[in-house]
Amino acid sequence: RMSEKKLKIETALLVEGDCPHCAERLQALLQSHKGIEKAHIQGDPAVLCLHFDPNLVTLASVERMARDAGSELSHRYRHARYLLTTVASADAAEPLTRALEAVDGVLHANVNLAAASVSLAFDSEKTDEAALKSVITGMGFDLVAGAPQPRQVAEPCGGHSHGHSHSHSHSHSHSHSHSHSHSHSDGHGGGHVGCAHGKVPSFLPAWLQERWTIALVIAAGVFFLLGWLGERYWGFTPGLARTFYIFAYIAGAYDISTHALPGLLKGRFDTDVLMLAAAAGAAVLGQWSEGAFLLFLFSLGHAGEHYALDRARQAVDELGQLMPKTARVRRDGEIVEVPVEQVAVGETVVIRPGDRIPVDGTVVKGQSAVDQSPITGESQPVAKEPGSEVFAGTINAENALEVEVTKLAQDNTLQRVMQMVAEAQGQKGPTQQFTQRFTRWFVPTVLVATLAMIVLPPLLGYLTPQEAFYRAMLLLVASSPCALALGTPATVLAGIGQAARHGVLIKGGVHLENLGEVKVLALDKTGTLTEGRFRVTDLEAAPDVKAEDLLALASALEQQSSHPLAQAVVAEGQARGLTWPTAENLENVSGRGLRGQVDGQTVLVGSRRFLFEEIPGVENSELTTLIERLETDGKTVMLVARDGRYQGLLALADQPREEAKATLSALRSLGVTKLVMLTGDNAQAASRVGDLVGVTEVRAGLLPADKVEAVRELQQSSGRLAMIGDGINDAPALALADVGIAMGGAGTAVALETADVALMSDDLSKLPFAIGLSRASRSIIKQNLMISLGVIGLLIVTSVLGLVPLGLTVAAHEGSTLVVVFNALRLLRFRP
Repeated sequence: RMSEKKLKIETALLVEGDCPHCAERLQALLQSHKGIEKAHIQGDPAVLCLHFDPNLVTLASVERMARDAGSELSHRYRHARYLLTTVASADAAEPLTRALEAVDGVLHANVNLAAASVSLAFDSEKTDEAALKSVITGMGFDLVAGAPQPRQVAEPCGGHSHGHSHSHSHSHSHSHSHSHSHSHSDGHGGGHVGCAHGKVPSFLPAWLQERWTIALVIAAGVFFLLGWLGERYWGFTPGLARTFYIFAYIAGAYDISTHALPGLLKGRFDTDVLMLAAAAGAAVLGQWSEGAFLLFLFSLGHAGEHYALDRARQAVDELGQLMPKTARVRRDGEIVEVPVEQVAVGETVVIRPGDRIPVDGTVVKGQSAVDQSPITGESQPVAKEPGSEVFAGTINAENALEVEVTKLAQDNTLQRVMQMVAEAQGQKGPTQQFTQRFTRWFVPTVLVATLAMIVLPPLLGYLTPQEAFYRAMLLLVASSPCALALGTPATVLAGIGQAARHGVLIKGGVHLENLGEVKVLALDKTGTLTEGRFRVTDLEAAPDVKAEDLLALASALEQQSSHPLAQAVVAEGQARGLTWPTAENLENVSGRGLRGQVDGQTVLVGSRRFLFEEIPGVENSELTTLIERLETDGKTVMLVARDGRYQGLLALADQPREEAKATLSALRSLGVTKLVMLTGDNAQAASRVGDLVGVTEVRAGLLPADKVEAVRELQQSSGRLAMIGDGINDAPALALADVGIAMGGAGTAVALETADVALMSDDLSKLPFAIGLSRASRSIIKQNLMISLGVIGLLIVTSVLGLVPLGLTVAAHEGSTLVVVFNALRLLRFRP
C-alpha cells in the first residue's frame, strides 16, 4: 500500500532480548491496535518491524504503543531461576519440567540437574513464585536457602528502565545475576545431584548433617557386612542375620525412599522406584543379603556421583568466588569501604597492590600490572595506565590504582560471564535431547516388560513363579538409565567450566558439540588475524637526509591529527625517543595530506598524488617503482617534502598478530582443513597478510552483506563452519555461522551478546584450545553414550536369561554410572 510506513525497534529495548515468548506476545499485542497493519520479528539481534498507516496513526503514537506494550509485558511476564540443594533421580528432570509446564501461567520451564537449577518464565497474573516453589518442593526437590536474595525476586521479562545500551540485552538480568554466583552457599557443599539424595534430618548435629550421605553409605555397608559374615562364618541365626540386613535396608534406602515414595503416590515412576522395587522383591524372595547389597551399592554409587558432579560445578562456581564483596571508594575526600552493590557509576575506587579489583572501570590515576587470567585466561599480567580498562575479579599486582567505575556491580563483565555460564548449563545439546527423548519412553517400557517377565514365563511353563519374579527384579535394576541421564550433562558442565577457567566462554552444550565438528573456519582479517592498528614498516629517506630526521619531521605535523595513520607515525617517533619542534599553521588537505610550517619552512606530508602535484619536480621512475613495490605489498605510503625538496617516504601496514601463524598451524593439525580469510580490504593487502599467516583461501573486498553470503556458500560446499571476528561489524556473519566466535569478549559487550563462543582475552591462540576442548567433549559424550547404552543392553540380556546374580547386576549398573561421570570429569584436566 502506498501510504504504509514502517518502524523498526530492537526488541531488546522493549522485552528481554532472548525471551521468544515475550517477543511473540509483544507482536500479538501490537497487531491488535488500530492503524497497525502488521507486526513481525526479524533478524538477529531481533528487531520488531511495525507496518502502520500514517493516515490512521502517527509515528510518535506507534512508538509510544510499542513502549507501553513492552512495559505491560515487563510487569506481567517474569523470569526466575532457582538453585536446588537436593535433587531426586537423574531422570527426574522430565517429570518436574512437565509438572511446572502444567501450571496455568507457566510459559516455559527448563530443569538442569547437572547444574542443579530450574529456569522459568511465567505470567504473574496467573501464578506466582510461591506456587511454583511449592510445585518444585512437592516433587521431592529442595531449594537453596543460603543464596543471597536478589532485590527483585523474579525479574520482569522485559523493559530495563535504566536505559543502558540495548546491545546488552541479556546482561541485565538483575533478578538473578547475584544468586548464580553463589549457587551453593548453603553449607552442604553444593547441589547434591545424583540419582538420589533425600532429606537430612534437622535434629542431627551440624557435622553429621554435612556428612549425612556418606554416613548412610557407611552404615549400609557395615550392617550388610555384619549380617553376611555372621550368617556365613559366625553362626548367626537366620533371624539375627536378617535384623542386620533390615538395618542395611533402612540405611541404604533412606535417601531414595524420602523422595521416590511421595513421587510414586503421585503416579511418577523413575529409576529409583525401580531400585526400591527390586530390593523389595529380593526381600519377598527371602534373599535379604542380595537386597541389602543392592541398596548399599546403589547408595555408594550416588555418593560417588554426588562428589563428581560437585567437582564439575565447583569449576563454574569458582568464577563466583572471584568477585570481591566490598570496594574502597573515595567519598568527600575520605576512603570508605562499602559493599560493591552500593558503588555508583562515576565514583572513584582505590585499589591497593595485591587486591582484587571489585569493579569494571577506567584507570584515572596510577600505573600497575594487572593479572587478568581469572577473566581472560591471559598468562602474563597486563600493564595498566590512565585510560586503560580494568575488569572486576582481576588482581592488581604492583602499585595502587584509582579507577573510575563504568558499570554497576550487576552489569560488570564477571557477572555477565557467570550469568551466561549458568544459562549455558541449561541449554541442551543434540545428544542430551536424544537421551531425554529415549528415557521418556524407556522407563514405561521397562515397567511393562517387568510385569510381562513376572507373568508370562510361569504361564508358558518356562520358569517357576519364584524364578520369574527374581529375573524381573534383575531386569528392573539392569534397565535403570542413570548413566544415560547423567553422562552428557556432566560432560557439558565440565567442558563449559574448564573453558571458562581458561578465558573461553561457551554459551551452551549445543555450541560445545558443534565446535567439535567444525572443518571450516572463516576468519575476519582486521583485528582478528592482524593487530588492527598500523605500524611504520619502512623508512626510505632521501640521500642527504637521516631516517630519524625524516620521522621527526613527519611526526611534527602528524601529532596534531587523530587519523590512525598519523597516530602510528607519532607512536614510532616516540618509541625511538625522538623530539621534534611544534608545527604551526597546520592545514588538512582533505583525503590527501597535511601542510604546515616547521621552523619557518613549509612541510608537506601526504599521498604521492598530493606531493607530485604540489612539487612537480619530485616525480621520477626510481621513486615511482619503489612506491609501487611497497603498495603491492599492501602497505600505505606517505611522502614528506620540506621547503620544496623531497625528504623521503614512510610505509605503514597493519601487522599480522604474532601468534596468528602458529595458531592456524595448530588448527590444521586439529583437522580444520579450510581456513578462509574474509575481509573488506583490497586484494593485495589481504593476500600479503594471508601469505604471512598461512590461510588456505583469501576473499577480499567484502562488505558485511558479502561476508554473510560467503559464509552461506562455504556452509553449503564444506559443511559445519565456525566464523571468528571482533563481534561488531561481523555480527551478521557470526550469527549465521554454525558457531560464531568473538575476539576480546572482556572488552566488548556486543561480542559477548552476538557470539556463541567468546575468547575473553584478545588472544587468537585460545582458539585451538577451544576447538580441542570441544573435540574432547564430543568424544567423551560419544564414549558415555556407548558405555551407558552398552551396559544397559548387556545387563538386560543377562537378567532375562538369568546369567548374572543380582549383586553383580547392581555393581555393573552403578559402576557404569560412576564411569560416565568420572569420564566426564577428565575434561577438568584438559589443558591448552
